[in-house]
Amino acid sequence: MHVLVPDDPVFFATYQSLEEPLLRRLFQLNSLNGTVPRPGDEQILSNAYDSWVRLLLKLPQWQRWDPARSPDEPVGYTLCRADGALLTSLYPVEVTTVDLGHLTSCRDLLAADTAFADACRRVLEILMLLPPWRLLATLREPAGVVTLPREDETAYRRYCEDVVSVLSAGDTFAYESHRALYP
Repeated sequence: MHVLVPDDPVFFATYQSLEEPLLRRLFQLNSLNGTVPRPGDEQILSNAYDSWVRLLLKLPQWQRWDPARSPDEPVGYTLCRADGALLTSLYPVEVTTVDLGHLTSCRDLLAADTAFADACRRVLEILMLLPPWRLLATLREPAGVVTLPREDETAYRRYCEDVVSVLSAGDTFAYESHRALYP
């Protein structure tokens, strides 16, 4: 299935924050430190980390990083409203139910780590948001400048509001600051 991932530093930072707890737990399981893991824990963590990496490589900010690319070469596309004002870009990303399942299992396993569980819940909610189909179709292969017709702009705004609400829920200052990224 395809989802729309925003070119949003808040989402990217939240997504990246999952790596350290995953690696720390895998290291702890491999070193054992005298503890015996529950059967299947190592496989759940290993699968989740593999899924995390597969998805990371598809995210907009990662896709734009290419050491062979000339700094003058344009990256991505430009998304505009009908009046020409710039909008935060959204990128179609293919997400498999298997990868979502691995991350969900890991979130459940590490539920006691509230920071990880909360970040993982927010990431999963974004990855499971159903994108407006017309907007997804418009952005499937964006190039150059993409101007949204007014009817698609409404769907865009609702979708972006959902993203901001999921990532910044419970913190008014974070919500207001994050909302400013979406003109």
